[in-house]
Amino acid sequence: MDKKNRAKFSAESLVVADGHDPMGVLNSLKNPIFQTSTFMFNTAEEGKAFFDQYKGADTLEERNSSLIYTRLNHPNLTAAEFRLAQLDGAEDAAFFESGMAAISTTVMTFCKAGDLILMSSPLYGGTDTFIKRTLNHFDVEWIEFDSESTQEDIEQKVLKHPRAKQLKMIYVETPANPTLSLTDIGMIANLREDLRSKEIEAVIAVDNTYLGPIFQKPLDHGADLNLYSATKYIGGHSDVIAGACSGKEELIQAIKGLRTTLGCMASPFTSWLVTRSLETVALRMEKQASNAEKLADFLKGHSKVKKVYFLGHLDEGTAQHAIYRKQQNSAGAMMAFEVAGGETEAFKFLNSLELAKLAVSLGSTETLASHPYTMSSSNMNEEDRIKNNITESLIRISVGIENPDDLISDFDQALNQI
Repeated sequence: MDKKNRAKFSAESLVVADGHDPMGVLNSLKNPIFQTSTFMFNTAEEGKAFFDQYKGADTLEERNSSLIYTRLNHPNLTAAEFRLAQLDGAEDAAFFESGMAAISTTVMTFCKAGDLILMSSPLYGGTDTFIKRTLNHFDVEWIEFDSESTQEDIEQKVLKHPRAKQLKMIYVETPANPTLSLTDIGMIANLREDLRSKEIEAVIAVDNTYLGPIFQKPLDHGADLNLYSATKYIGGHSDVIAGACSGKEELIQAIKGLRTTLGCMASPFTSWLVTRSLETVALRMEKQASNAEKLADFLKGHSKVKKVYFLGHLDEGTAQHAIYRKQQNSAGAMMAFEVAGGETEAFKFLNSLELAKLAVSLGSTETLASHPYTMSSSNMNEEDRIKNNITESLIRISVGIENPDDLISDFDQALNQI
């Protein structure tokens, strides 16, 4: 589809109808899997021209007409990246073989030895470990803020740090994993503008895994980059590991440069699975969110549940509710709740589930339940876990597309085993 025709249609239509030209592959309606490591040149001159063109290829058509080597680019990758960029309203996108590959490559693109990262808290355990431990070996320091921090609080933290002038990235995860605390992306964008006036220049990257690409658009609120574990809602079927980043073309091109060096681009099959899943991501997420609202309402009234963390239950008039209304168009399908008791009671509930599956990860068609304290957040130190309400009684739920009455019945019987 050419640019003129693309302008007629919405992102929801383009994510189904574009990114692949059937005429170019024997009229195959769906994009084939290009399971090849390299692409043949017709002449040496063409090979030279392809390398020159690859360096400056901006459009989908240009990238697919300068194919060289699968680590650099391939048709399945360009299709997936085109479709995600459409949904995110981004200039460009990049896919990786895992969410952590996307996160680590993005951070390392903009941060070097001697630099500083400002990050929200809590973060997904893998990201927390990468920034606090792995990057520490490379002389990259960090400071963090929580959801209660004001713009002034955060700015003072930055300016008091010896490396304030070396702040290169503001990394935000909102909603945060697993207790759904929110960070105001617009406030962070305003903070960045204030820091610019002090000759401090930083890229804003937002982990949008919990809500994107349907329920939150960080780029619309001043972020430079969206980050995803595409394993989650984008992939959506528990059958692919992938990561993604979308945003401004100049920044994405820099990220792709390091991706090529590290060799962590999404493979043809991974890209094909993601391209398939992007066609239904809106349908899946809307059903999951509808189910989540019903399940959260049930849990809120259950005698064995002490507290429910669900964005649809935020109290009106609170700062968190104001952020929710400003930057999201749905409460999403993630929740957490505390059972009455501790680890023993939490495990009793988890072991009693019949329909929901006991597994880490999220965003898939099936409902998943896990215990963050001993599982996904177990590598965080005790102080950080307690500070962020990650307790022994906390259960994290990713709600799927099952019949909601069946889910409620399953959770009821499991809770009654406590």
